[in-house]
Amino acid sequence: MKIYDFDGMFDEKLSEYINKHSGEYKEKEWEDIVPKMYARFGDTTIKSLGKSPNQYYAEMDDKQLVSQLKSHLKNEVPVSLFLFNAIEARDMDELLLPLLYGTQDEIACALNLIGVSKAALPEYMRLLTTSEDEDIQNTCVDNIKELADDIKEEALSYYEKGVQKEYMLEILSRCVIKDERIFDILLKEFRVSAENLSMHASYLAAYGDERALPYLLDKIDEEGITFIEYQELKYAIESLGGSYEKERDFSSDPYYQLVKGRNSSEVDIFSAFNGDKKDN
Repeated sequence: MKIYDFDGMFDEKLSEYINKHSGEYKEKEWEDIVPKMYARFGDTTIKSLGKSPNQYYAEMDDKQLVSQLKSHLKNEVPVSLFLFNAIEARDMDELLLPLLYGTQDEIACALNLIGVSKAALPEYMRLLTTSEDEDIQNTCVDNIKELADDIKEEALSYYEKGVQKEYMLEILSRCVIKDERIFDILLKEFRVSAENLSMHASYLAAYGDERALPYLLDKIDEEGITFIEYQELKYAIESLGGSYEKERDFSSDPYYQLVKGRNSSEVDIFSAFNGDKKDN
């Protein structure tokens, strides 16, 4: 079936409308108007087609919708929200799974359309451990960690092999069914990996085992921590039911200065990552 650039058609009509009504609306008002116009366009009959974009896709079967998606991506024709909505409205995970072996664009679309899915977990783990695309990796993790208990053993195995350890820690931290192996790993990484202190504190907070409190309290009391680390540690402590009330002085910390608005135009926030301290 023929593919149509519905977004291109809409942009053309929108441009005409904006030119005709220039000056009638403020920028903020246009931000509210345009999405409403786009939604109405989806139900507007296009003369050359004899049907609306939404009707065009509603009349297709599942395989035709997937074929349309692949054709759009292959021919670099923008995929409209109308096509995405038509696919999302149906149970089409099995037909979308093969796209996870396709091009980067196909993979990205499939990841977002399938979302959280037990059937897709093996493919998500495959992509997480083989893809070099950070956006794809992050989307895989976001989908996987919602079903962390179902993939726990595989995540533990990859961690032990040193494969994508940080991603595996993030997944393991979202397991609901408690496991001593997971707690021991999260605690070990928090104690020995100083360069990822904030992230590892957040994993302990996400896991929710209050036995981590003494270690978090010891760490937050250290003089060498940064303001960012202090904030993450304090959040982790409070999320586990603890508290930390000791006053700390971070006035020389670049990020603290930026957040508090003190001489923010002169603050070099990157010095915090280089181990340098800016003179007051």
